Order: sequence, then C-alpha cells, then structure tokens
Amino acid sequence: MHRKLPAAALVVAAALASGCGAAGRAADPAVGATAPVAAKSGEVVPAGALSPHASLTASASPSPPALPLAGRVIGIDPGHNGGNFSDAGFINQLIWNGRESETCDTTGTETASGFTEASFNFDVATALRADLLAAGAQVVMTRQSNTGVGPCVTTRAQILNHAHADVAIDIHADGGPTWGRGFTVLEPVADGPNNAVISSSLQFAADVRAAMLRGTPMPESNYYGTNGLITRDDLAGLNLTTVPKVLVECGNMPNATDAGLLASPAFERQLARAFTAAIMVFLTGHPG
Repeated sequence: MHRKLPAAALVVAAALASGCGAAGRAADPAVGATAPVAAKSGEVVPAGALSPHASLTASASPSPPALPLAGRVIGIDPGHNGGNFSDAGFINQLIWNGRESETCDTTGTETASGFTEASFNFDVATALRADLLAAGAQVVMTRQSNTGVGPCVTTRAQILNHAHADVAIDIHADGGPTWGRGFTVLEPVADGPNNAVISSSLQFAADVRAAMLRGTPMPESNYYGTNGLITRDDLAGLNLTTVPKVLVECGNMPNATDAGLLASPAFERQLARAFTAAIMVFLTGHPG
C-alpha cells in the first residue's frame, strides 16, 4: 500500500520426465552414430568397418531456441518487509523522495484475518522471479526475505537503477475502504531523474493493466484511479527511477472479496504469470 499513514499506526503484524516404452523393438542408433554402409558388389568389408567408398556426413544437433528474456535484467521491488513492525525508529526516519520528505518505509496494510501486505508482496515477487528466471532473465530484487527491516524506499530505487534494469515493477496491495475493490497501476510523473523513462513507464503500465485483466479475476479499482490507472508524484520509487517502472496495488486488502484472492496461493501465481506476460510484451512485443 502506498497511502500516507501516520507513523504511530504500526501494527504487529518438477516435471517428471518419463521415457517412451521401447519394449519389442530395436533400440534407435545413438545420436551421431553412423549406420552401416553396404559394400560394392564383390567387395569384402570387415565387420564393423566402413566401405572405403562410403561417404561420411556429419550429424549436427539443432541448437536449442534462445530463451525469450535472455540478456534482460528485470527489477522486482516487493513493498515493505515483515520486520518493519519491529523497528519504528528505522522506518520512520525521513528521506527525500525527489519532491518532498516521506518516511523511509511503512509496515503496509493487512487483511481482516491478519495476512500482511509484506507477506503477499514477497510471495508474488518470489513466484514472478521464478517465472522470469525460467524465461532467461537476470532478476534483481530489493529484498531477499520477509523477515528483515526496510530497506528505505530511496535505497530500493537505487538498487534497481544501479542494476540498469530493462524494466522494474513494485508489488503492493492497497488498504482502501472496505467496500472498494480492484487493482490500480501507479504511473510516474516527470520530475527530473525519471524524465527519460516516463513514456516507457506509461507503456509498461498499459501492458500490466491489460495482462491483469486478461490473466486474473481481479477487476480494475472502483475507488482509486480511473480504468485501473493513476499517476503519483509523491513516491520515491517512481520519482527517483531511471528505469521504466510502475507500482501495482494488486487489490484492496480490507475488502473481503479481494482479501480472499490476495491470500490465495493460486491467485498469487496467476498474478505472477500476468506480470511475466506484461514484461514479455513490453520487452519483446509478445507475451511468450
């Protein structure tokens, strides 16, 4: 969630490969083996030898197709952290977000049953990382567990900028009104450091929106933004980015229907696949 919350509002919170049956038939020659060649009429060829008149043809194995994201660097920022509840002094320190001061980080929101946004964000990020690695990408994440504190939002931006990510996504869930449903993709506003990536970020936002509508049951938000999109100029992650980036509020945790989805491992995997498809479209022109 990326709404401004008071500092005092901290809450403790393989695929099995099976061979085809070969019984009842002779084994196929090994790859690269040369089949016996008949001798000329009257020519005696020792067993296991080739006729001097036989021609040898090299058998070249086809190269495997290149992975679609080979050579690409993708940044993932799972918002907040599981240990933020325990260190108010650290996360409440003020940082400069490019336009104004904001706190280093927040605890994030949670569902009525206590499932935290930090946990959700990390679950989806972990599934997304696996999908991207399988597609050949190099993946950079701003945190490696859900048990630490921070890092500050400025540091998160620096990590992804220094990695020269081809594209980056910040994963969050919102803490809106209980009656409100749906996702919103947050887009950056030009403020200097991010000027060169505004157009590409807006394109990526459209790709993420389309992939979520196509690949998940989560609707566009009915309370925040318009048609699932909104610009924000008060967030360090968007203000300070030098790589194409969006922040996604994947649903509204206080809403019972959204909470049921957000807490579902099946939905988290759907979401990761949708994000992978959006990244593929953005970088390659097709969803893979």
